[in-house]
Amino acid sequence: MSQSSAPATVVIYSGGMDSYTVLHRALREGREVHALSFDYGQRHSRELEVAREVCRNLGVPHQVVDITAIHGLIDASALTDASRELPDADYAEDNLKDTVVPNRNMILLSLAIAKAVNIGADRVDYGAHGGDHVLYPDCRPEFVEAMNAVAGIANFEPVTLHAPYLRAGKNEILAEGLAMGLDYARTWTCYRGEALACGRCGSCRERLEAFAANGIEDPIAYRPADEEAGHV
Repeated sequence: MSQSSAPATVVIYSGGMDSYTVLHRALREGREVHALSFDYGQRHSRELEVAREVCRNLGVPHQVVDITAIHGLIDASALTDASRELPDADYAEDNLKDTVVPNRNMILLSLAIAKAVNIGADRVDYGAHGGDHVLYPDCRPEFVEAMNAVAGIANFEPVTLHAPYLRAGKNEILAEGLAMGLDYARTWTCYRGEALACGRCGSCRERLEAFAANGIEDPIAYRPADEEAGHV
């Protein structure tokens, strides 16, 4: 149980840009932050390693939950099935639908809400944002609103589901993080878990566009454009 007088929050922390910003935003609110990451059988563990390092440096309690036992229930996605080709394209329903992991956010949010109740936290934060609406149903406002309603009645202690960037684009999230002085070299976005980000997958493209929109260079290293990326 939480022993602090500050209100406690469980932050679903993937190691990516959005959840990194959400994590720091909650810390700046004076919240007692508990970071929660999930190993659900994604194609690589690079993002989880980044998440561990960030939380260790911040002194934030961090738990990585192994839910790989459900992999066979959610493996109809290029993010969880290594035999599928990862699409290299901009975010759009017709070309990146294969990256949707079935019911992912409902599963992760349910577990985060349980942890919140267990430790006496009154809020769960996650990084759904406006740029994901076109592709991911579980990042859209109607889903978040419905899950928030359920979180308020599913236990004796109501929990609020907080998605501070629900209607913001990634460029706006980055702008706020930069204003906070955040170092985005401490994040991982690429769908591939190689030594260098590929620069071609939908996630890399969206990230690079956000940095370009803010007029600065992305601090992470990318594979040269003329090199062929390997597959994980």
